[in-house]
Amino acid sequence: MDIEQLAKISRALADPTRLRIYEAIAASDETYCGELVEREGLTPGTVSHHLKILAEAELINSRREGQFIYNRAIPETMKRYSETLTKFSRRR
Repeated sequence: MDIEQLAKISRALADPTRLRIYEAIAASDETYCGELVEREGLTPGTVSHHLKILAEAELINSRREGQFIYNRAIPETMKRYSETLTKFSRRR
């Protein structure tokens, strides 16, 4: 993972609300946007904004089914992110 992608993921996860949203998505197979709106007590527009940032960081992907949008975590991205951070911590 290059430094730019590492920074993008770090920025995406630095926001507490976005981190909670990511946690909720990662905890299930798929999460419907409406669930996130209710869970976080945010407007649909605000949730959409946070989801866009998580998607741009390649932490989640989305699929549309009719009028509903479902989100799923991309565990490979988090695995590579963790591995890269671990490598950084081992450097001297």
